[in-house]
Amino acid sequence: MEMWYIFVAIPIIGALLHFFVSKKAHTKNRFIELLLLWFLGFGVGVGSIFSGLAQVFSPEMIAQSVGWPNTPFLREVGFANISYGILGLISIKYRSFWAPTIIANAVFMWGAAIGHIYNIQQTGNLAAGNAGTVLYLDILMPIVFIMLLIAYHKTLNVAET
Repeated sequence: MEMWYIFVAIPIIGALLHFFVSKKAHTKNRFIELLLLWFLGFGVGVGSIFSGLAQVFSPEMIAQSVGWPNTPFLREVGFANISYGILGLISIKYRSFWAPTIIANAVFMWGAAIGHIYNIQQTGNLAAGNAGTVLYLDILMPIVFIMLLIAYHKTLNVAET
C-alpha cells in the first residue's frame, strides 16, 4: 500500500495554509520554519509512527510490499521508526530537536536506501516498497530537510541583523 504521497503533500499544503492564515510576518524565514515544522511533525513524526506501527503489527504486509522475507528484524525496524516519529512530534514544540531528528532520519533513510539498492542489484527486486518513488524519497527527503534547516538558520540570521 503506497501512501508516501500523504507524508509529502500534507506537510507542503499544511505549511502553505499555516503561512497564509498565520498572523505572524510573512517572511522567507517563517515559511521555511513552517515547512520544517510540518515536515518534521507530520512527515517524519506521524509518518514514521505510522510506518513503525505497520512494521510492528503487520510485518507480513510490509515484507510483501518490499519483496523481502518476513523476519523478526522487521519488528525491530518498526520500533526504530517509532523512535524517529517521536522525535518528529517533539520537534513541533522544541526547535532544539530539529537537527537531531533530521540526523537520525537521514542516517536511517540513507541506510535503508543503501540496503534497497544492494537488494535490487543482487536480486532484481523491484517491488513497490523496495524501488521507485519510495527509494527516491529515502534519498531525497533527508537532503531536503538538511537544506531547509540550513536555509532556516541563514534566513534567521539575516532577519536578526
